[in-house]
Amino acid sequence: MFALRVLGIDPGLTRCGYAVVDGRGPSNVRAVSMGVIRTPPSDPLPNRLATLRTEFTSMIAEFEPDVVAVEQVFFQVNVRTAMATGQASGLALAEAAIAGCEVIQYTPNQVKDAVAGWGGADKEQVQKMVQVRLKLARLPRPADAADAAAIALTHLSMSPIGRRQRQIVAR
Repeated sequence: MFALRVLGIDPGLTRCGYAVVDGRGPSNVRAVSMGVIRTPPSDPLPNRLATLRTEFTSMIAEFEPDVVAVEQVFFQVNVRTAMATGQASGLALAEAAIAGCEVIQYTPNQVKDAVAGWGGADKEQVQKMVQVRLKLARLPRPADAADAAAIALTHLSMSPIGRRQRQIVAR
């Protein structure tokens, strides 16, 4: 039995990572599902957004997360990429809220710091720490799915349940 189920989402229009993680704190976790939702760049934007919305709705209904944690669109050099990421993020936030889930966002630096211990960690370091923390046999791939798992793990580290777990361990 789990204490908290978190759906982590690494938003993107072409590749949107997701991970469902059950946890009783930052060190007592298990991966339930991980993957990537893909939409073809050749499809019209409304169709791609509709696909994402349908997938988000289905995942929330299937996995019944307590919390949906989404990476916050923080900074993108490419304005077009930032817009697409923002649109995907907005859909995830709205669908989670409609379903009655707690919704929270974390910046990329918060995720890297919580999972790898350093806000400047690279993708490979984050993947390795996700592998270790979730006791996976190999590196989680693709990177978007690993990022989504890192977002879910961040919530388990930063949420009240994670703080309680750290206090127990410190005693």
